[in-house]
Amino acid sequence: MYIEKLKLKNYRNYSEIEINFDKNINIIYGNNAEGKTNLLESIYMCSTSKSHKNSKENEIIKFNELESHIKIFIKKENDKNIVIDIQINKDKKKGIAINKVKINKISEFLGIFNVILFAPEDLNIIKEGPNIRRKFLDFEICQIDKLYVSALNNYNKILNQRNALLKDINNVVNANKKDLIDMIDTYDEKLVEYGIEVIIKRKNNIEKLQDFIKDIHYKISDEKETLIIDYENDIINDVLKNNNNVGEKDYNFINDEENKVLKNNYLKKIKETRDIDIKNQYTLVGPHRDDICFKIDGKNIRKFGSQGQKKTVAISLKLSELEIIKEKIKETPVLLLDDVFSELDETRQKLLVSNLKNIQTIITCTGIKKNIFDLLNPDKIFQVKNNLVIEKK
Repeated sequence: MYIEKLKLKNYRNYSEIEINFDKNINIIYGNNAEGKTNLLESIYMCSTSKSHKNSKENEIIKFNELESHIKIFIKKENDKNIVIDIQINKDKKKGIAINKVKINKISEFLGIFNVILFAPEDLNIIKEGPNIRRKFLDFEICQIDKLYVSALNNYNKILNQRNALLKDINNVVNANKKDLIDMIDTYDEKLVEYGIEVIIKRKNNIEKLQDFIKDIHYKISDEKETLIIDYENDIINDVLKNNNNVGEKDYNFINDEENKVLKNNYLKKIKETRDIDIKNQYTLVGPHRDDICFKIDGKNIRKFGSQGQKKTVAISLKLSELEIIKEKIKETPVLLLDDVFSELDETRQKLLVSNLKNIQTIITCTGIKKNIFDLLNPDKIFQVKNNLVIEKK
């Protein structure tokens, strides 16, 4: 799939613009703070309905205007045309339409148009806490698996209800406390039911990531580093350690007996921590505590890796995500690279460029060295200046 055209009206610093992209390599250049990243943000919103900057939607609307409008024209590999309209209004709920048909649920929207974005803040996937890595993993799976969207939403709903109950238990007198404690069993069973679905799909997805990222990272690191990803989840790792009936590889076809082993272990763990949960007013066991560990030659990159290594791992992760989606939907997502060449040495820049074949890629930069520019051989070049986007010859 690829973007044919992007139209923006009253979007951040742009009053009204229209950009016709090429289906291969596109470069958008300009000085800092000219609005290059705003263009990628608008494209990302047409895939996810949200800004990757975690901005409030009112901030997207151009100053002194009441509403903002994004319209994107997409061509799929089956020659199907898709037009996505997003309207953001200061006083109303955001409106989304696909081919003029209104979308009411985000679950109906995800997966219609797939993009992979690498932005400077994506380095936080490697550097920061586990919550960011879980968000990355969840969003990737949600793009290709509607059942995961449902399981994750149900799990988070039950988790919030259980945590609210834990707080209530701490706020009532002893006479009523027992009745509330007895209610926890019902929440535990539901939490385990949806939690196992989330865990299995995450485990399976990380194994898919591992299949791709090992080779991609090996190439980008100039065949000097071997990257391994570990899924850190106590429930499933304990079972793998103690029970030979559960295989380490393919969880897509887990049988009833294996599922029962996982559920029993999960239920056992959540009951063991119940007293601590009540005291802390928070659920300590479950996939909301998961993490991913990235290791190069056995070394935890988050703790011991250089800045260059962390950026290479983050880029490899995004390119691996692209390959997983491509394999699943039989189409290639659009790749958005925001200032990706900074902090990469020349060798890694060249190796990254070698991975950009047959992918519509939109790159923002302040400038690219001539040898990398020649290697990219861009099909279209745009300059951003004075709130305008100008196509250059």
